Amino acid sequence: MKQQIKHHTSRSLPKKPNKLSRRHFLAQGGKVAAGSVLAGAALSRIYAAEDNKIRLALVGCGGRGSGAVGDALSSKTGPTKLVAMADVFEDRLKKSHEALSEQFGERIDVPPDRRFLGFDAYRKAIDCLRPGDILIQATHSAFRPTHVEYAVEKGVNVFMEKTFAPDPGGVKRILRLGEAAQKKNLKIACGLMCRHSFSRQALIQKIRDGLMGDIQLIRAYRMDPDAQMKPFKGGQNELLWQIRNPYFFMWVSSGRFIDYLIHQVDECCWIKDAFPVSAEGLGGRLPNSTDCSQNLHTYAIEYTFADGTKAYVNSRTMSHCHNDFVTFVHGTKCAAQFSGDCHAPTAKIYRDQRTAKNNVAWRPEREKVSPYQAEWDVLLEAIRHDRPHNEVQRAAFTNLACIMGRAAIHTGKIVTWDEVMASDFMFCPNVDSLTKDSPAPVQADAQGRYPVPVPGTWTEV
Repeated sequence: MKQQIKHHTSRSLPKKPNKLSRRHFLAQGGKVAAGSVLAGAALSRIYAAEDNKIRLALVGCGGRGSGAVGDALSSKTGPTKLVAMADVFEDRLKKSHEALSEQFGERIDVPPDRRFLGFDAYRKAIDCLRPGDILIQATHSAFRPTHVEYAVEKGVNVFMEKTFAPDPGGVKRILRLGEAAQKKNLKIACGLMCRHSFSRQALIQKIRDGLMGDIQLIRAYRMDPDAQMKPFKGGQNELLWQIRNPYFFMWVSSGRFIDYLIHQVDECCWIKDAFPVSAEGLGGRLPNSTDCSQNLHTYAIEYTFADGTKAYVNSRTMSHCHNDFVTFVHGTKCAAQFSGDCHAPTAKIYRDQRTAKNNVAWRPEREKVSPYQAEWDVLLEAIRHDRPHNEVQRAAFTNLACIMGRAAIHTGKIVTWDEVMASDFMFCPNVDSLTKDSPAPVQADAQGRYPVPVPGTWTEV
């Protein structure tokens, strides 16, 4: 992940594997050979053993993907091992392989001939799996539908990181893949880990039991320091440069707002047990900003649900300002905090509408298992015991709600759920056929700057 936002997106490996957290994975150095077509001997080695070990293939070897491998290997639900890795960038694959090997030893069974590089590397990695094994799809969202489609075709279960697609056309493709996977009894987990937080689940049950009365308002905030991109100076592959700087481009990762606030939007939808019917909002950029990315620096969205209640989701990336990372919910009887800094499970119910530390009426028991680990335990148990497990529709609808909010700000219009559901808009319609020699989907101007959404003229739905 990029250094500019490393503290939010990378994970690190603690000294004990069973305490690994995806959120803090830090890939370290290692040795890798160039990827190649899978050799017959390698195929024999993977498929010959008759055991109950679930094989994993990692596609996208950054912090999120590497951390997901750690969670899978740390699960106590049964034996797992990593057998293939793929990435566009050799240095990223190399660092991930070395760090994972150091922590998990022989369970990282990925010799040089099963480390694949390039835009078609995902196919080679998935081909190393047996039906019923797991693809960890952890690239940026532009490539999610393409890779998941091949996994479903091959009869492979999937864990896919958030976000799930950068545009309505991609989300609708993900929805179709979820249906196809369900017909084949494949299990698909989606990386909205807060849904697997025991503290939040306990608070949701209190809400469903009526303890807070009718939910009237939800407030979600992620206010971060400045995050800007330097100009593209040329002299290198512009497509690969954009993939190296994913959060600054709409087509690669959905842009910073969705990639960073999809969890907050998902919490709003979970609390309401519904998806919003419309969105409107305001956004802007710092005056005289030197940021060359496509992002705005403020996003303030008002979501409306079918019963007329509201959810406000706010984001800002500016230095020397008040920072916050929290979700509050207000019912007719009292208020609650749903989550805290860096998705901490700081759930609590207050005595009234005052969200003060000395006004707490209820707290859940302390979580014993990280939500990152819990979501993997659920997936692996579902595979081993053949339980239904398909999170695609819920995750895709949350992604679509994010797109609805982003589009409302970028276009300067009220955008409805029906509009985004009907849209087939894609930022990069030819994403399936991209190679390293393809032109970048969006081009820098003479100053190395990229087009920024201008309300009234911009289109993305």
